[in-house]
Amino acid sequence: MSQLVTSVSALWQRIPKAVLFGVAVLVQCLLLMLMVADRVQILREGVEVTLQTQPVDPRDLLRGDYVVLRYDISQVPAGALAGKPAGARNPIVFVKLAPNAEGLYTAVSAHAEPVPVTAREVLIRGRVSYSCGSNLRAFCDKLTIKYGLESYFVPEGEGGKLEQARNQQKLRIVAAVLPSGRAAIKRLLLDGAPVYEEPLY
Repeated sequence: MSQLVTSVSALWQRIPKAVLFGVAVLVQCLLLMLMVADRVQILREGVEVTLQTQPVDPRDLLRGDYVVLRYDISQVPAGALAGKPAGARNPIVFVKLAPNAEGLYTAVSAHAEPVPVTAREVLIRGRVSYSCGSNLRAFCDKLTIKYGLESYFVPEGEGGKLEQARNQQKLRIVAAVLPSGRAAIKRLLLDGAPVYEEPLY
């Protein structure tokens, strides 16, 4: 075994540093391309759902050039999950969404595992912000959930206008949701009209 380690170490030392550097750069580029491809898959193949934003506490200021977002579905009743062991501090949950009369998607129910949905329903995956109980982690009666849709980068100087519209509940987002529940923001709607569209690349 030690002879194998010695020979691998000797081989490693014979590889030119330029080749090792090139391999490191190539691996980083591949990882970046995989991240971009993953997001493109969500935006291209995901089911579109329109979500209503909610006002955010004025103490949560605009951070840099992105808008902090919260939704009607950011806090949902736990339903059958209430009081059950959460299994982790910030457990993953799946929220069943369905469109209302206005075409906005609202929460129907929350589940610890994926569940079947009808043609008009969508299952979105999120992470509970906290669990009830200090020693025994359990689901609270109401779940505060983050879906990875809580911030959106905007051109410099545009954030204030969008935050004002958000606080007046004039801002909505269209998210793309894959069957796995992963979601990404596809576009922002101001008074129902698109103002920002997320490019595929």
